[in-house]
Amino acid sequence: MRYYLTLGLTLLCFLVNGQENYSTLTQKALETMWKAKDETGYQKALTLYEDAFKIYPDSIDGTGLYKASVLASELKNYDKAFQYLIPLAAMKADEDGYPGWDYVIGESSKSEYKNLLDDPRWKTLVKSALRDKELFYRDLREIQDEFFRIKDYSFKEKEKAAVLYSKIKNSAPYLPKKQQNYSILFKVNDSTTTSYLVHLPKDYDPENKYPVLFFLHGAVRNNVLTDYQMPAENLGGWNRFYKKYADLNHVILVFPKGGKKYNWMTPDDGFFMIPEMLKQMKKAINVDDNKVFISGHSNGATGSFSYLMKQPGQFAGFYGFNTYPKVFTGGTFIENIKNRSFINFSTDQDYYYPPNANDDFTRLMEGIKADYKEERYNGFPHWFPQFDESEAAYNILFSDLKTRRRNPFPKEISWEYDDEKYGNADWLSDIRLDTLRSKAQWHKALNFKITKWMKYDEKDSLITEDVNKNAFDFPRKSGKVKAEYSGNIFKIETSCIQSLSILISPEMVDLDKKIKVFINGKLYFDKKIQYDRKLMLKNFENNRDRSQIWVNALYFKV
Repeated sequence: MRYYLTLGLTLLCFLVNGQENYSTLTQKALETMWKAKDETGYQKALTLYEDAFKIYPDSIDGTGLYKASVLASELKNYDKAFQYLIPLAAMKADEDGYPGWDYVIGESSKSEYKNLLDDPRWKTLVKSALRDKELFYRDLREIQDEFFRIKDYSFKEKEKAAVLYSKIKNSAPYLPKKQQNYSILFKVNDSTTTSYLVHLPKDYDPENKYPVLFFLHGAVRNNVLTDYQMPAENLGGWNRFYKKYADLNHVILVFPKGGKKYNWMTPDDGFFMIPEMLKQMKKAINVDDNKVFISGHSNGATGSFSYLMKQPGQFAGFYGFNTYPKVFTGGTFIENIKNRSFINFSTDQDYYYPPNANDDFTRLMEGIKADYKEERYNGFPHWFPQFDESEAAYNILFSDLKTRRRNPFPKEISWEYDDEKYGNADWLSDIRLDTLRSKAQWHKALNFKITKWMKYDEKDSLITEDVNKNAFDFPRKSGKVKAEYSGNIFKIETSCIQSLSILISPEMVDLDKKIKVFINGKLYFDKKIQYDRKLMLKNFENNRDRSQIWVNALYFKV
């Protein structure tokens, strides 16, 4: 009796604020469903959903219809299940971004609606859903084709070298876009696809260059790859402040979809995806090559940090909310951060990475004079972006993004790696390992111990336990290069390196003069060089970077 009295008072209080109260009531229904252990619990949850539908008929959404239809099916109330399922199946897309047909013929439909499968009404819904799915993908292909439509253009290899360089640098064959949001199908391999969502500024002008911010989602092992994404599932909820500040600052947002095997953290199978997605986008929209950034939360923040450690060349800066700063596919070569920057937004109640470890990590960053900043927010758990108080962090992120630019030709590079796939760093290229050699004295691993870790106990209380673990693992031998140039002189030091190439830009050196290259104190090269047109065109085709154009490559066996 007390339950229903409380419910009645709650409903009375909810009558004032419309949509907010519908959301609150359906959230209570969802929590009741999660806690339900038998049909009585399911019936209470269904009653809450139905009360919400009656009080707020104009607010009924796809998620509410979906949960109500599943509950009715579980309770074997077939008529009521179809009462909610039929309008749900007819929806083009609900607020979570799922078209109605997906509920009927999606991966989990047969298990969720197992009690309805023999009903003739189910067969009718399946037939309609298959037709709707076909129309949906037809429209999706047309939208994607429009996104990639550009002006005709071509480069002639026989063009004068300096003219060809200028044409590549200033190429902009872009057209206006009909939409603000585009879901783009992405081929992972011959049998696997996923997608990324592009959110353009409302006033997107193809004549202007725009910053780009990738957001990498967390919980990669619990996510599945999807062929399409709808705007609402990425632009609201926890990501609401990304949208708000991206729109205010005319930043293009990109939301890739990762899964258990193909993602940005572990394993390494999907790590190629973000650079490849960026390359695709540069073919279609006017991206500022020197203002491309990566951010993420949880596993996504670890992914952002991993690109900084393993493949930073195409990016200007990196951010992470509740970051675990470690490479999980190999060694964490922390001095690589000196080639770019990282801002970590941490909390003091985070089970994912403890505050004491963040303190030690920050001290390590200060010791190597890295461009690193940690912003600590006390009183918040791992899911910090859920809270309105997190808006201050987004202010910091976008303030940094506005002023930060990549230097495509840095004067100094420090690069360490243990996987041949990642032997590139700006103008250092195709570095090859020789780990049988002895390490140079300056080639040392940086690490620290973590002694405290936070976790939730069986009562869902956050406790701290003693641990004894290294911050980073080093499962393989690594090689390292320290390089710098001034004028036309390059000085390079190597450790456990077999060979490398130096990429040359006319914005780095004077091509009318000799270039000198010293490696480990020995003069390896002292000549003039010329433009290599094939290299220029091949390089542009590989990365679509108009700001970092290489006109020659000098190969050296160390």
